[in-house]
Amino acid sequence: MRLFFALWPDVDIAARLECVAARLNITSPGRLVHSRNYHVTLAFIGEVVASRLAVLQQVGGSVRAPRCSMAFDSLEFWPQSRVVVAAALDIAPGLLSLWRQLHEAAGLPRAQLRPHVTLARKVAQAPVLQAMSQVFWRATSFSLVRSETGGAESAYTVVDTWPLLDET
Repeated sequence: MRLFFALWPDVDIAARLECVAARLNITSPGRLVHSRNYHVTLAFIGEVVASRLAVLQQVGGSVRAPRCSMAFDSLEFWPQSRVVVAAALDIAPGLLSLWRQLHEAAGLPRAQLRPHVTLARKVAQAPVLQAMSQVFWRATSFSLVRSETGGAESAYTVVDTWPLLDET
C-alpha cells in the first residue's frame, strides 16, 4: 500500500479551493482534481508492507506540533509534474516543525517544504494563470493516508488522524 502524511482541509476550505480551480482554463488532456482529494502532503512514505502500518501510526502519534495557519496565495504551473497548484509562499513555524518531525521520525530525507494543493493534473502546457484570492487554512490535525492509483483519479483513504496542539 502507498502511504503519506498529509493535512486534510475541512469542507469550507475545500470549497474555496474548488472555486479557485473552477476559474482555471485547463485544456485536455489536463483535468481538475476533485475537491475530495485536496490535501497538503507533509511526508510521502511510498509503498510499504502492511506490517509497517502500525509503525507509521506510532510515528504519527509521537509528533507534537502546534496548529498552524497557511495562506494559499499563488497559482503555479509545475511543468515537471504537469500540475497546477495553489501554493503558500510563507511557511508557518508550526508547519515546518510538523514537517521536520515527521521526516525525522519516519527516516525520510528532508527536501524543501513547498506547501501546496494540487488543483489540476496532466496539464500539457502552461495555462494563463490569473491572480488568486488568498485561501486561509488553519490546520488543526494531520493524517496518515492510503493512496490507491489505477483509475482515472487516485482514491485516498484516511487511515488515522492526530490533533495538532493548541498554541495557547
